[in-house]
Amino acid sequence: MSTSSTMAHPLFTIGHSNHESDELVGLLKKHGVDAIADVRSHPYSRFHAQFNRETLAQWLQQSGIEYAFLGRELGARRSERQSYQGHQASYSLIKQLPAFREGLERVRLGLASHRVALLCAEKDPLTCHRAILVCRELRCEPIDIRHILEDGLLETTAQLETRLLDEVGLPQAHLFMDRAELLEQAYDLQAERIAFTETEAVTTESERT
Repeated sequence: MSTSSTMAHPLFTIGHSNHESDELVGLLKKHGVDAIADVRSHPYSRFHAQFNRETLAQWLQQSGIEYAFLGRELGARRSERQSYQGHQASYSLIKQLPAFREGLERVRLGLASHRVALLCAEKDPLTCHRAILVCRELRCEPIDIRHILEDGLLETTAQLETRLLDEVGLPQAHLFMDRAELLEQAYDLQAERIAFTETEAVTTESERT
């Protein structure tokens, strides 16, 4: 739980996708983001070198945007063996890791003074752990979460969760389950779909980290 009863600023998320550097900065500036929390476990891209960790940090800071690497804490491709079931990372196990809880608290602390965006690779938050793992843990707190989409529009948690139910084939309403129960099931199903498995190539461009 947060060390503060309310958060001073909203929390944004964004995927760098195949944007050019100035395009990504433009999207961040459009929404007043002044700090990036990079939640990629392996912040390097074979095809988009502008998003390699050191390069990214340098040009963000030159644009007046602070940079923090939280891939060790909040990444989805883990080194801790206890976060795997077989060869697949388990989001339900990752969220119990001390490092993950520490990462969430760093985000909460950052929101007291900055407009923070969680950055990963996937353009759609629905197919990225930034939404399905990290924001799932924060969405019930007094934090206004806003996902910056590829076209610059914002998607709220409620809008994302409506899409999530459709994505996994669950109804928007059910006779025997309330919406909260449907959403928990939907998050679990999507987590199984997108979680990193050790058979995936390290250089996969989807970078589910």
